Amino acid sequence: MDTFALVVTIAVALFFTYTNGFHDSANAIATSVSTRALTPRAALAMAAAMNLLGAFLGNGVAKTVSEGLIETPEGSRGMGILFAALTGAIVWNLITWYFGLPSSSSHALFGGLVGAALAGGTEVLWNGVLDKVVIPMFVSPMVGLLVGYLVMLAIMWIFRRSNPHKAKRGFRIAQTVSAAGMALGHGLQDAQKTMGVVVMALVISGHQTFADPIPVWVKIVCAVMLSLGTYAGGWRIMRTLGRKIIELDPPQGFAAETTGASIMFTTAYIFKAPISTTHVITSAIMGVGATKRVNAVRWGVAKNIVMGWFITMPAAALVAAGAFGVVNLAFL
Repeated sequence: MDTFALVVTIAVALFFTYTNGFHDSANAIATSVSTRALTPRAALAMAAAMNLLGAFLGNGVAKTVSEGLIETPEGSRGMGILFAALTGAIVWNLITWYFGLPSSSSHALFGGLVGAALAGGTEVLWNGVLDKVVIPMFVSPMVGLLVGYLVMLAIMWIFRRSNPHKAKRGFRIAQTVSAAGMALGHGLQDAQKTMGVVVMALVISGHQTFADPIPVWVKIVCAVMLSLGTYAGGWRIMRTLGRKIIELDPPQGFAAETTGASIMFTTAYIFKAPISTTHVITSAIMGVGATKRVNAVRWGVAKNIVMGWFITMPAAALVAAGAFGVVNLAFL
């Protein structure tokens, strides 16, 4: 039964990674597609490949997720808590994907972990949640907004005497690189989050300790599932990010993607903080758009997106708590 529970939990974790891929793939490529720098299929193929590669570039975020948010639960109850946490995250991902709302898969996972832990009587490491989740949740969008604004101002100043048509053609080519950087950062951040959950499941089942390195097979399967999910596409969310917030041109798309990629790499390597790709690229698009004029950004759409950010963690936590109640009654 313990082995069966472990296999089921890992399978659900990999399905979460798949939903993360098709839910968040739009984050990396929406601006490139909307500016016609890349065709949708080419963009998705490139993003899938970069996601796969990014998953192997570090393990700091995985360590934070596996050890820094909740006390490791034990036995079959612990596996039930992980299963419920993932269920909460998946359900919220599917709801927000259906409505085309670019909410955060990361915060859905964190909310699921907290909700399931509270329902299951496992201690939540509130300092870790505050330092690694809540503070970055507020700080990263503000940084994305400011840096996106400043990067776009710098581009406008540097290329102020350039031929506009030639400059746009150049930035359309440059967006291939900036979109690849975004997808690489997405793989670096988001594949590691699932790795952390799988490692926790292996620790609970006694197959691993936190002192051991992450098994290579865990990295491979998480990376592959994220990549497959990415290639499945996220067309609804792509429309929201690429067109509904602001109509982007190639220089703006390049500025937004460069900003997002830079922030994701910085937080992963320096702070080991699992930040939201969605938060960073959305705020960067807003900052870039505000250089045109403040009312060029469709702030009504932006407001709905921000509201989605705030309800993601509690909503996923409630679903996860309910899922644990069902698991507890049926199996524990």
